[in-house]
Amino acid sequence: MLNTAIKAARRGAAVINRASFDLDRVIVNEKQHNDFVTDVDQAAEQAIIEVLSKAYPDHGFLAEESGASANVNDEIENLWIIDPLDGTTNFMHGFPQYAISIALQQRGVITQALVYDPVRNDLFTATKGAGAYLNEKRIRVGNLDRVGKALLGTGYKTGSPSALNEYLKMYGIMAERSQGVRRAGSAALDLAYVACGRLDGFYEKGLQPWDIAAGALLVSEAGGIIAEFNGESNYLHKGNVIAGSPKVFGQMIGLLAEFA
Repeated sequence: MLNTAIKAARRGAAVINRASFDLDRVIVNEKQHNDFVTDVDQAAEQAIIEVLSKAYPDHGFLAEESGASANVNDEIENLWIIDPLDGTTNFMHGFPQYAISIALQQRGVITQALVYDPVRNDLFTATKGAGAYLNEKRIRVGNLDRVGKALLGTGYKTGSPSALNEYLKMYGIMAERSQGVRRAGSAALDLAYVACGRLDGFYEKGLQPWDIAAGALLVSEAGGIIAEFNGESNYLHKGNVIAGSPKVFGQMIGLLAEFA
C-alpha cells in the first residue's frame, strides 16, 4: 500500500512540477480570506485519487479539495487522507516550500504515511511499527534536552482577530525561549522536518486531518511525540498539535499550557 501511495504521490508531483514552470497560467480561487485553491491542487488531487482508487476500489477518500468520497462512513475500514498541495500560497508565489501528504487510516489508526517534497525530491515515509524514512534512510527526531537550544516550527490559519492574537502570544512565548521559530507555510513538511531533526518541535492550531495525518505518523515512528495542547491524543480531529522530540515536547506542553 505504501508503494502504491508513492506512485500516486509522484503522479501528483508531475502535475505540480509542470505547473511550477508557468505560474502565471495557474488559476486561483479564494475559498475564504487568504485561503486559496488552484486548478493545480485539484488536478494533482485527481491524479493521486485515480492511482489509489484503481488499486483499491473499495477504499474511501478524505481529500482537501473534493472532501469525503461517497462510501465514507463510521464503519469504513480503509480511508486515504490526502492533501495534494500543502502550502498552496507558497506554490502560487514560487516559494519552494510545499508538499504532497498522503496517509492511510485503517480501522481508525494511521498505518501508512508519506510526505513528498517535489522541489527537493525528498520522500518521507512511515509504516506503523516499522520506523520512518527519508529517501529510504532511517530517520530519528533530534536529541536536544531543552527548548532553549531548539529550532521550532509553527503556523497560522487565517481566522478571527482573537485567533491571530492567540497566535502572536504563543509566538512571543516560544520565540523568547527557543533559538528560533519558523513559519514556513506547510504543516505537513514541518512535521516531516521534526521527524528527521531539521526542526526540534512544531505547534499549530486550527489544522485539518489532511494537514496532520501523515506527518503525525512520521513523528511518532521517528521517536517523537505528537499530541493536543493538553497532551491528549485526539489531535487529528481537534486540529491543535504540539510535536517534538521527547524532552522538547514536554517543555513545549508546559510553556503552551494556557492555550490548551
